[in-house]
Amino acid sequence: MKLSEFQFDLPKALLAQRPATDRDESRLMVLHRKEEKIEHYSFKEVINFFDEGDVMVLNNTKVFPARLFGNKEKTGARIEVFLLRELNQEQRLWDVLVDPARKIRIGNKLYFGDDESLVAEVIDNTTSRGRTLRFLFDGSYAEFRTKLKDLGETPLPKYIKRETDEEDRERYQTIYAKHEGAVAAPTAGLHFSKHLLKRLEIKGIDLAELTLHVGLGTFSPVEVEDLSKHKMDSEELIIDATAVAKVNKAIAERRKICAVGTTVMRGLESSVSSGGQLNEFQGWTHKFIFPPYDFSIANSMITNFHTPKSTLLMMVSAFADPDFIRAAYKTAIKEKYNFYSYGDAMLIL
Repeated sequence: MKLSEFQFDLPKALLAQRPATDRDESRLMVLHRKEEKIEHYSFKEVINFFDEGDVMVLNNTKVFPARLFGNKEKTGARIEVFLLRELNQEQRLWDVLVDPARKIRIGNKLYFGDDESLVAEVIDNTTSRGRTLRFLFDGSYAEFRTKLKDLGETPLPKYIKRETDEEDRERYQTIYAKHEGAVAAPTAGLHFSKHLLKRLEIKGIDLAELTLHVGLGTFSPVEVEDLSKHKMDSEELIIDATAVAKVNKAIAERRKICAVGTTVMRGLESSVSSGGQLNEFQGWTHKFIFPPYDFSIANSMITNFHTPKSTLLMMVSAFADPDFIRAAYKTAIKEKYNFYSYGDAMLIL
């Protein structure tokens, strides 16, 4: 398939700037693949589509406050630094994005905080927009990480045209987030409330967890018309024995296995045995899923409404058939569903 097949016009008014008042009160579009039928519900009604013994797989990554604002030495120019990936803990080396990129050169120093107690030196130009920084800080590694947290802001997507606030620190995070390392939230999971998780547990629906630390590569634009030539950035993935046991038991019993989010789906498909079982995994994945594709593990998924030409839209189209997804997105626009990170949800059965 070609990149141009994933273009559509999205009214700006449908880009959700804030989350729903209650997590599980967002809207839910349900897609039945066999009948090609579309239904409309509230997200908390998702429980009605699952039975005892079914499994939902969650991504328990935790977003860290990855956006910093510093000042360039001499000129004092305000520079935004987006922490992407820690390269070396001992040397405090990080891959980052800087904005405006044109103002930053190798050797420049950046100062952070009112007291300028955190300093970074640019030591490499890694990409057209990216840089590698060495942070200079007098203190232990634990103190350094605390400093980054104190100075950092919630890394909301750029399309959200407002300042971050206290609400974002809580709401741009799933309630089951455990392992810090993501620079963007696994947004399908944002719809789950404590009350809904408890109801799922009481009904006997099993919750399995994996960790995929979401990087910006997930959202990087595809710039080649031939999708087979697009390369995904690698993201760290951990699938432990507990998750493997729950998922493989559900496979054996022919239960529903629901991937909560595209990150979970990518994680599951990155570690499949030749016999169609899930394997344990600890490492990095750059799995890119686009139509046509045969899925091995999950037979249902929860996802948000995605941007035109995004890898996320391509994966969803592979799971539900591109024509059916096009029809669903037309319906979503007509019915004024909210799109993107703080938007509404879709369940594909």
